Amino acid sequence: MPENTFGQPIGEALPDWTVRPRPPRSAITGRYCRVEPLDPDRHAADLFAANALEPEGRDWTYMPYGPFETLEAFRQWMESDCLGDDPLFHVVVDETTNTAAGVASYLRIEPAVGCIEVGHIKLAPALQGSRAATEAMWVFDELGYRRYEWKCDALNGPSRKAAERLGFTFEGIFRQATLYKGRNRDTAWYSIIDADWPGIKSAFETWLVPENFDEGGSQRSRLAVRPPR
Repeated sequence: MPENTFGQPIGEALPDWTVRPRPPRSAITGRYCRVEPLDPDRHAADLFAANALEPEGRDWTYMPYGPFETLEAFRQWMESDCLGDDPLFHVVVDETTNTAAGVASYLRIEPAVGCIEVGHIKLAPALQGSRAATEAMWVFDELGYRRYEWKCDALNGPSRKAAERLGFTFEGIFRQATLYKGRNRDTAWYSIIDADWPGIKSAFETWLVPENFDEGGSQRSRLAVRPPR
């Protein structure tokens, strides 16, 4: 642990650090999906139809908005809340069908200190658990940020399980961090830092190869991300 001239412990020096770029408003194309900036004109109808395959609305329970009863209401939400710079909303397009089936965003974007969060993740039933959904979360090394965050309602078991599967480290629960839909939210915090990324990237590359999936698309081997030391 380094110390200053007063003998106090201080953080590691970062002499080569430079401000990171902001996320671009351009598409990132992978093997199974394309992640591109949200455009209500192009994406609203596809996303509304994809989400309608889960008519009960249970997938919206932990979102601060939704479910939306009509395409018009869904589109109005997009136009009022999803076109800014932070959060910066993207859609996930399944390359096999070329249709938008999920939403995610960058938020709390801090290029000066290299911290960025992924959130507002809402995947339609057809995308949940798929190769495209996993690949869509693989964006950390594209921007070179030091810290990549994932936060969710502490009661949202599926979101917490997804974060851990993708290699995020649980950091704790912020009690009464916020409220939404008239109820309290304790927030579970997760992160990946740049030192974690090489091992996580290797696990993703191994899992995403076509040979890891049978003719029906089922995985032969599970995604195995080693926890950071």
